[in-house]
This record gives sequence, structure tokens and C-alpha cells, in this order.
Amino acid sequence: MKKTLFTSLVLALAVTGCAGAEQPAAELTGGPTGGPSAEPAATDTGAVAWAACTDLIGPDGNTMPPDPALECGTLTVPLDYDQPDGETIDLALIRIQAAGDRIGSLVFNFGGPGGSGVDTLGRARQAFAGLGGSYDLVSFDPRGVDRSAGVKCGGKVEEMLSMASGEDPDKVSREFAAACEKDSGKVLPHVGTLDAAQDLDRIRDALGDDKLNYFGLSYGTHLGSVYATKFPDKVGRFVLDAAYDPNVTFEERALTQVKGFADAFDAFAENCVAQGCDLGKTPDAVRDTVEKLLDGLQSKPLKVGDRQLTNGLAQFAVITPLYAKATWPLLEQGVAAAVKGDGTVLLSLADTYTGRRADGTYSTAMASQQAITCADTAERPSAADTAALNEKIKKIFPMLAAEDVSTACAHWPAEGDDQAKHIDATGSDPIVVIGGKGDPATPYEWAESLTARLKTGVLVTYEGEGHGAYLSGSACVMRMVDAYLLKGTLPESGASCPAA
Repeated sequence: MKKTLFTSLVLALAVTGCAGAEQPAAELTGGPTGGPSAEPAATDTGAVAWAACTDLIGPDGNTMPPDPALECGTLTVPLDYDQPDGETIDLALIRIQAAGDRIGSLVFNFGGPGGSGVDTLGRARQAFAGLGGSYDLVSFDPRGVDRSAGVKCGGKVEEMLSMASGEDPDKVSREFAAACEKDSGKVLPHVGTLDAAQDLDRIRDALGDDKLNYFGLSYGTHLGSVYATKFPDKVGRFVLDAAYDPNVTFEERALTQVKGFADAFDAFAENCVAQGCDLGKTPDAVRDTVEKLLDGLQSKPLKVGDRQLTNGLAQFAVITPLYAKATWPLLEQGVAAAVKGDGTVLLSLADTYTGRRADGTYSTAMASQQAITCADTAERPSAADTAALNEKIKKIFPMLAAEDVSTACAHWPAEGDDQAKHIDATGSDPIVVIGGKGDPATPYEWAESLTARLKTGVLVTYEGEGHGAYLSGSACVMRMVDAYLLKGTLPESGASCPAA
């Protein structure tokens, strides 16, 4: 197997969120327009008929048993907002009703782009239990994701992830794009963040709220920023954690994130050595162990049952636990086992990232991620552009460099535009923006720039490691966010929290 930039970098470095809520996890691919299958409606709120959830996917990749605390439903919205009376799609929603005196609804987007909010809230509700006393906790599969007209690509995701040695990655990229067009062509032009923001306002209205109370993580900060730009007068209490600034180029984003993951790996290696590390007695030795394993997998993948741990999948496996300090031990355990010939843990980590479920099928996560990313930019980097980028990556973090290169959007069948890059929430209520100094995927500098672009942003700094501060274990961050969401107490200018 060869590692190619198309599979191991371009998709791997799209903004992926809520590591604290999702690790480890698998996703679910639903029907192209349907929502979660459900029993007959139990309660109605506005345009949403709520009923029992029956097809949620748990952290182990299997269907979860029904939980009476969870309700699911669908909301019908236009496929094309320029033709509001034309074809429609159904958005899948999930709700946990407030346990106490209700303030209203709090809507979550946990990241991606391409992540299932329905499955994630089902798994992560205990992490937000402190907010569930006063809010109905609500999330959804954004358009183009899983149950909400999820992008399908004819089974090409697995083919892309297991590209054979000698195969042309640019050809695979073209074939993948063609398969997506064949299966989801009518949806692809309408899965961008601006469309999703308009969906978000339809959700707000259907929930019966005058203003939207919102908690966005990672990519969810982009969706929230676009909503606040388009509907500033509808912004309620907004928290944007692990902030993403969309005003970066393809190359700037990739290089910034590569540096972030390189720094996170260094922090992991130092921590591992301090704890007594199975991978080496010094940080350099730890790095050498991982690099040697990855290099060896290029020519000789590791057999795991009837599957193989390839170099590309191992790259996903290395990246995944770097999102949260709490999952660093999985990286040590997985590499140590793989060095001895057992790739089970690393393959499981890769499956978490790629959305592979227990039955061997995939969620729409990888396809949806590409579709939304390509919709949100007019950039179409060529293979030559990506090759030049790869040379720069080799100098920063060789573990993420590649032999062969392609590019995710070069052959994409739907045009993209830059509308979702324009951020200005002038006139909105204050928006709390949280940036982590040790965040590998959405670096702190993006929180600073997004706060400035919003005009109404209030920046909170978290000094610790990991992607997302609220779920990092920081009592300081949690108190500050809860005080704002529950009582309206805005953090002071320049507020900061130490590492947990």
C-alpha cells in the first residue's frame, strides 16, 4: 500500500470535532432523505413530531437499545433555498427534554463537517448533563450527513481508503467524485454551510424559540458563525468552542493543522516518557518507533483478521487520539501492540475516524466531509499544488507526508463558492469563543481571528491540550460556559483558564 495525500492528508485534516464526546465512536448511514426510524409520534413541538429513537449507533459501532430519555424526529426543509417551494429533504433531529425549569432549547453541532449530531448527542448526553436541567438538548444530522440526505458515493470510501500500491491517486479521486455525483448529484450543490445555517434557523423556529441558543464545537463554530452573520438578530446565547476561521486557504489550513498535530505528538511523547513509555525512553525514541512502524506498513500492511492495517489507516489511527489528552494512552497501547504484530487497536482507532461501523459498512462521514468542504470554497487545488504542499509537510511532520498526491476538490462535480467565508455578526448578542493553546486541529490563532471577525465575539483562552475545551476536564471552562448559558453571565474580557 502507498500512502497518498488524497486519503491521508486532505481528508484527514478537514476540521473534525468533539473528540471528547466521540472517542471512540462509529457512525450510521441512513436513507438518502429519511430520518431515524421511530415508533408512532409521542409529542409534537412546532413542525417536529417527536418519537422514540430506534436506530442510534453507539460507541462500539452497534445499534443502541431504545432510551426513553431520547426522542427523534424530522423537519422538512427546501433542498434549494433559492426555490423554497421546490423539492425538499428531511433533516433528522434528536432531543433530550429539560429535566427542570426550562429556559428553552440548546442546539448542538459537534463538528465535522460530516459528523452525525443525532448519534453524538445520543452518546455524549452525560457530558452536557449540567445544561440539561434547564435546556432541551437538541442536535441534528446536517444536510448531506447520514439520515439528512446523506452523501453516498457507491461504496468508494473503502476503495479510496485501501488504495493499492501503484494505483493512480488522481484517477481514484476522479472515480470517487463521479460515484458521488451518480449517487447524490442533486444534493451536492446544496450541502454548504450557508444552506446548513438556513436549516438551523428553520430548526429554531420549529422548536418554538425566538432566538437560537447554540453550542458549536470545531466545524460547529463555523456553522454558528455563518448563522450569526446571516441572522444576527436571532442569536441567543452562543458558545463556539475550538474555533475555526474559514478565511484561510487550503494550504494555510493544512500547514497550520500539520503543525498543530506535530506539536500535539511532541506533547504526547513527552507525557508518555514521563509516565514510563512502552515506545521509548526519550521523546525522540518514541517518535522513531512510530515513524518506523508507519514506514514498515507502506510495504507490508499488518493483517488484522480478514482486514489489513495499511500505512494510510495507521496515519488516521495516530491522528485520532491526538485530539484529546484523555485518549493519548490509546496511541501508546496501539503502537506498542502493532510493533509486536497486533494492529487491532490502531485499526479500531482508524475506524473511529473514518466512520466504519461494526457491520463493516461506513457512515457518510468521509463523503459528507468532502462534499461540505468542497461546497464551502471556490478553491480547486491541483495535484501539483498538493505535491508542493506535501514537500512542506515533510519538513514539519513527516508522519503525515505522502508518496503519491491528489486533491479532494479538484474533480468535484459541484461548484463551490466563498460565501461561507464571510463572517460579520454585527448587531448580534455577545458570542463566546473558546480557543485552546494546545488544540491540534483548530489552533488558538483561529480563535483570535474568528473573535475579531465576528465583531461581537468574547474570547476565552484555555491553556491546556486537546481539541475542544469544554470537554477537556477543565472545571474552569465548564463553570464559565455554564454560567453564560444558564444565567447569561458573560465571561470577562481576556478570560483565561489553566490546563486541566
